[in-house]
Amino acid sequence: MIDLGGGILLRPLEPGDAAALAEAFARNRAHLAPWDPERTEDFFTSAEQARLIELLLAERDAGRSAPFVLARPEDGAVVGRANLSNIVRGAFHSADLGYWIDASLAGRGLMTRAVTEMRRHAARELKLHRLQASTLLHNHASQRVLAANGFERIGMAPKYLHIAGEWQDHYLFQRILSD
Repeated sequence: MIDLGGGILLRPLEPGDAAALAEAFARNRAHLAPWDPERTEDFFTSAEQARLIELLLAERDAGRSAPFVLARPEDGAVVGRANLSNIVRGAFHSADLGYWIDASLAGRGLMTRAVTEMRRHAARELKLHRLQASTLLHNHASQRVLAANGFERIGMAPKYLHIAGEWQDHYLFQRILSD
């Protein structure tokens, strides 16, 4: 567990986080909608979050992901996620970085600190060489988080991800960790 300040901890995702995660997604539904794939109603239930957590933890155990939550320790509320996914070894030693934060906490520097810790985890614990991330072209807040963590923009991918119901262009970023 890492204290990010402001009463928020960054900690590994746990099997018991389903209800708190479902509540966080429901609370932030409108906030996340422009940046996320379209979600079914089931997505916002504890049962579906428990199923997804089980899959994420299996991916973690297989060495293919590192899922974390941002949480308030006093009440257990989940207020964000940070995830390393698609971990590839071999000649690549790379992963994708994804993250989001509760609307009530946006703009306070918490996600910048969380990404710093995810970057450190990727370098020190996972021994990765590189992290990559993508943002919608107009997601300036996320681009500032990446820039503050030394990510460089390496290109633009047309129609890269199906977000908010349509294929959307994304900027691609990377951070070399071994420098």
